[in-house]
Amino acid sequence: MDELITRVTSVTGLDAATAQTALGHILAFLQKEGPATEVAQLLTAMPGSEALIADSNAGEGGGGGLMGMLGGMMGGGVMALGQKLMAAGVPMGQMQPLGRELFAYGREKVGEDVMGPIVGSIPGLNQFV
Repeated sequence: MDELITRVTSVTGLDAATAQTALGHILAFLQKEGPATEVAQLLTAMPGSEALIADSNAGEGGGGGLMGMLGGMMGGGVMALGQKLMAAGVPMGQMQPLGRELFAYGREKVGEDVMGPIVGSIPGLNQFV
């Protein structure tokens, strides 16, 4: 996981703690919204990913304020993920480079046969990868 965090910080300019939190949010989102078999393969190929997910979920409270309500009204999904990333300190302009780096890393670890179905199954995700 350290390699991925280093790559993300290099590409986005985010500090390591913010990158780690953001990756945890994205992986938790994929685990919730993506195809279970493929996401499980991805997480298995990325040692430490479960810990990032647990850490990101530990910070989850109820509500989420106005942004959480807006994300909920919009149906959640990628919009809600974007709100979580902004709340974690990821500027809007860094979300796409962050997503691209994560998915490039995922493709290196498990290949397109696993990553393709993940991207294809979540509406709106392809704009970030």
